[in-house]
Amino acid sequence: MNFEHHPANQQLPPKQASRAHQPGALAEDAGHAESTEELIVPILGAMDYAFATVGTAEPRTLAEARTCPDAEKWLEAVYTELHAHVTNGTWELTQLPPSKRVIGSWWVFKVKRKPDGSIDKYKGHVVAQGYSQIAGVHYGEVFASTAQMAAMRTVIALAAIEDLELETVDISTAFLNGDIDREIYMKIPEGLEVDVEPTPGEDPKRWVLRLLKGLYGIKQGPSIWALKLHSVLTKIGFERIDSDYSVYVYRRGNTKIIVPIHVDDLLIVSNSRDAIQKVKSDLASHFKIHNQGPTTSILGIKVEHNCPNWTISLSQPGYIESILEQFGMSECNPAHTPMEENQKLSTNMSPDTPERQSEMKAYPYRKLIGKLLYLAIAMRLDIAYTIGVLCWFVENPGMAHWLAAKHVLRYLKGTVNTKLVYSQLSSPDLFTTYSDADLSGNPDNSCSTSGFAICVGGGATQWGSRLQPHVSLSSTESEYTTASKVGCEIIWMRYLFDELGYNTTRPSPLLMDNKSAIQVLKHPKHQSTMKHVHRAYHWIREQIEQRTITVSHVPRDENPADIFTKPLGRAKFAKFRTMLGLHA
Repeated sequence: MNFEHHPANQQLPPKQASRAHQPGALAEDAGHAESTEELIVPILGAMDYAFATVGTAEPRTLAEARTCPDAEKWLEAVYTELHAHVTNGTWELTQLPPSKRVIGSWWVFKVKRKPDGSIDKYKGHVVAQGYSQIAGVHYGEVFASTAQMAAMRTVIALAAIEDLELETVDISTAFLNGDIDREIYMKIPEGLEVDVEPTPGEDPKRWVLRLLKGLYGIKQGPSIWALKLHSVLTKIGFERIDSDYSVYVYRRGNTKIIVPIHVDDLLIVSNSRDAIQKVKSDLASHFKIHNQGPTTSILGIKVEHNCPNWTISLSQPGYIESILEQFGMSECNPAHTPMEENQKLSTNMSPDTPERQSEMKAYPYRKLIGKLLYLAIAMRLDIAYTIGVLCWFVENPGMAHWLAAKHVLRYLKGTVNTKLVYSQLSSPDLFTTYSDADLSGNPDNSCSTSGFAICVGGGATQWGSRLQPHVSLSSTESEYTTASKVGCEIIWMRYLFDELGYNTTRPSPLLMDNKSAIQVLKHPKHQSTMKHVHRAYHWIREQIEQRTITVSHVPRDENPADIFTKPLGRAKFAKFRTMLGLHA
């Protein structure tokens, strides 16, 4: 097989086939959740969509790559990709057997950017058209190894509290390491030609590639890679925790290493720099790794580790600036809050005629919300409520909804460099949870909005804002049912800390501003107006009786979870934002 065009002075892959023949309810993170009919975008999908829409001149085909101003860099990426496949033994050239189905292939070109928006490297991948695969024939189980963002942020917060070392490793061409589990034939990618003389009985038109290893695009690609990585990490000595199957822990004596994984990106956190280097060395003996050294970014999030002050901050200035530029808001006037105080958006503001709906199609509402969604999930908890509201209208947005979305951009313009900061705090509690609800805040169905935040090291590591599935008859009921759901997140956090090696015998505090709801939680006899509440919500009473969770009152003006339930005024919003760890 020959590559038709290549950078000068570089040898091409051999003119032959490869020689390899060896065979988590309220949380904002839905990465591990089952798909539902609710308007939820899983974390992985939201990230892919967000990064795919960043304004860049990325070619869509190999022919376009050859004519781009930076063609040399794209073709170098193509050569690197092909060389990796030949070296790895990803495929072999063969004739398509009778009655077998072949899937297509194409090139995908992407510019990988740093958190500040500058170019990191050019990437080109041969991608199988996995959408034509048949379930049960070409693939079985499908999943990706992606640590929950709440787990990732919690580990980072612990690194700030204990002054741990953080380093990052990227597994190069990760999917190529997985062993294929089904018989799959793929069309020869553009730019490759067959240089093999057919023997009698062979049809020159039936040359295809049989996949021997995993490849980007096939349905089972992420899952077979996850299994491969799991086998290597367990061989090294890591254990996978039950509370998040994409987080691994290594304990030997006084040495502890925590590794959250997002597909092929590994964040390595430890109290020993030598232990981190040993892990990298062990990984390099199995995979080709890109050693990124001390962590400066993860998943497009800028990470700043201030060792003298024992703080770690997360920010996304480059990503925000790219959004502002793409939607023509780079020079807009800043706003002080993401939504105007007491503003109510409803479906009554949506276009009700085909003509008006057609007019609104000219506005990229869905694209903007998709990009802002990842920002709200990653670290900008201050826009979580607003984006949650705007998501209700993606199917039929009106002009009022579009203007509200642009208002978010105006707010981001004034807070581009805002950071989520974790630091060392002297607190006997591993984490603190705040819970709140806004009674009948939705103008369309009178449902209440629930909100919560879990803070570690002075900053929120987990938060959520969601419309309740039922209409509450009182503020007591809405706060009580919210507390029950938030209790699930508290229990998960306790499991996480326990598996990371921390003592969880001390009860976890839950702070609320509704005294009546607290009384119902502590003393079931005070429930004369709560008889109709479904018994499933009462499980939290057992946790309180067992001293797993303690419920305490906090004044309304001191409950930062209020930021997730309704649009607030400038002063209160700024106060709660700071209480949750966001600093300009």
